[in-house]
Amino acid sequence: MKTYKQFKKELLKNNQIKESYNELGPEFEVIALLIKKRIKGRLTQRELAKMVGTKQSAISRLESGTYNPTISFLYRVADALDARIKVSIGSK
Repeated sequence: MKTYKQFKKELLKNNQIKESYNELGPEFEVIALLIKKRIKGRLTQRELAKMVGTKQSAISRLESGTYNPTISFLYRVADALDARIKVSIGSK
């Protein structure tokens, strides 16, 4: 049985898969940072949702990567976590 790392390494040998994976990198990075911040603040998804003015299911979808949030929503989540979102556009 392959480990996750072995399976990932094998999949990423395919250039099309690797390109798609790399495109999702920033999305997953934002999600991971928000989850870490929520956990560090000892907040449940339900508590964070209440602070943001949304439902727990919206926070769950955000954290699982199945929700395409607006920038406004991300700003509200960051504000509730006493954090801030910085957006920049640069050259390739």
